Amino acid sequence: MIEYFGEFIGTFILILLGNGVVANVSLDKTHSKGAGWIVITAGWGMAVFVAVVTTADISGAHLNPAVTLGLAFSGLFEWIKVAPFILSQILGAMLGASVVYLFFAEHFKITETPGSKKNCFCTAPAIRNYRSNFFSELIGTFVLVFAVLLIALPQLDYQTLGSAKVGMGSLGALPVALVVFAIGLSLGGTTGYAINPARDLGPRIVHALLPLKNKDNTDWPYAWIPILGPVAGAGLAAAVYLFIVSMS
Repeated sequence: MIEYFGEFIGTFILILLGNGVVANVSLDKTHSKGAGWIVITAGWGMAVFVAVVTTADISGAHLNPAVTLGLAFSGLFEWIKVAPFILSQILGAMLGASVVYLFFAEHFKITETPGSKKNCFCTAPAIRNYRSNFFSELIGTFVLVFAVLLIALPQLDYQTLGSAKVGMGSLGALPVALVVFAIGLSLGGTTGYAINPARDLGPRIVHALLPLKNKDNTDWPYAWIPILGPVAGAGLAAAVYLFIVSMS
């Protein structure tokens, strides 16, 4: 159970800091209102760093269903633990989004633009084209999961395969954080780079439930993109990783 709690609290920290930086930039009368995309991408990268460092020794710090599935597809994680890990991640993301709302409650009250509020919870496409949006999430997640497999597990002892603690590891926290930063800078502008189904779905549920003033539509017709796109990207990353392993 401690492993599942690690995923829960780690994803909570990830969303608290990640969606927190979006709230800082998007909501009215914060000191960093309008600080821009660089601040958001840097904030998300550092959110990954803090969340991984604090939970790597507890659960392996997957903090992302795409990472969990990528490890499972690669034979590096037990399938029986996949569903509990993903559920823990989604619940942690929901708590993180809820605390962001409470933390910025006064700023949510005075912000009139519905989209600015929704941005603090979930992603949305810059140009709505489901095929293109799906491709964006697939490629962004491929880069992330492929990096996790090759950076965080370079000296993997194959007798440990299936261990619940096979994951990013604390030593991989900074490299993976920089990968997330790079993805945001280079590929994030099309969809807001969810690259993590729990990161989008959990906060989207919270947005749907909260009694926000001037509330925007939660946009459920789009919600499948940041879920299935990352799953497909994780599968592609695992396939390429296994090809490399087979050739080495």
